[in-house]
Amino acid sequence: MRCARISSRLVALVVVVLVGAGACAFDPQAGGSGGGGAAPAGAAEQATGASATPGPDQRDRPTPAAPSPTPKASRPPAPKPTRSATPKPTTSTGTPTVAGCPQGQHQREVETYLARLGGFGAVTVDGRQSAADCAAIKKFQKRYGIRPVEGRAGPTTHDVARRLATTDPKRCGAGTGTTFCVDLTRQTVWAVRGGKVIMSPTVTRTGMSGYRTPAGTFTVNFRNPKEWSDPYEVWLPYWQHFTSGMGFHETTTYLHDTSIGSHGCVNLLHVDAVRMWELGRVGTRVVLIGRRPGT
Repeated sequence: MRCARISSRLVALVVVVLVGAGACAFDPQAGGSGGGGAAPAGAAEQATGASATPGPDQRDRPTPAAPSPTPKASRPPAPKPTRSATPKPTTSTGTPTVAGCPQGQHQREVETYLARLGGFGAVTVDGRQSAADCAAIKKFQKRYGIRPVEGRAGPTTHDVARRLATTDPKRCGAGTGTTFCVDLTRQTVWAVRGGKVIMSPTVTRTGMSGYRTPAGTFTVNFRNPKEWSDPYEVWLPYWQHFTSGMGFHETTTYLHDTSIGSHGCVNLLHVDAVRMWELGRVGTRVVLIGRRPGT
């Protein structure tokens, strides 16, 4: 009876040993391929840190939270466009401009002359540039070939406006027919017929120093729409000769360059040369008064 109990204990021991050995012989997490040698008990847990019953070293370790997605870098809101005030252009003296026109040093005088002349738009004689003044001055500059056409009452604009506004057509002493009148002092020209002005005073440039255009009364005796000047080798458009190789014609240079002049001829802007060609003929009377300064 005693032997039977001993035998049954031995059988139980053998079963336990065999079961324990088979429990970890082929742990795939031990690095084997399913046919490797026996791995020590607990090797898999040590390798993975996993166990059905957590060990003492894991009891107080918090379960790692799943990593939260890294927030995408947020773009700062695009700044709203702001409309900055565009600084107004200024003149060389720092005077603000109006409607794109700089104010010149002769503003009040030019306003006065344009108001007297009329025909260029409303102007206010107050010495301050305005949109209306700007438009009137530009129109004046364009009509008389003043460059640049910017609406600024500068020296050339002032000089031309003064000469035109102070020209007295009655001083010509015209006869009953068509007469071309030239004020050599003011460097202006106009046309009269039967005592009536048929072409308002406009600008001209006559003989320079050493080539003075003489005052007096003459007659147009030769005309050619395009005359060639032999001594100076230049074309003379709308040529109307009146004395000693001198005549009216369109100039090919900047008329308001007062540092130069003609060799005695009466230089004209294109529009005025065309108009005088239309009005004149052989026999038209020519009256020149005064004297160009500096000649």
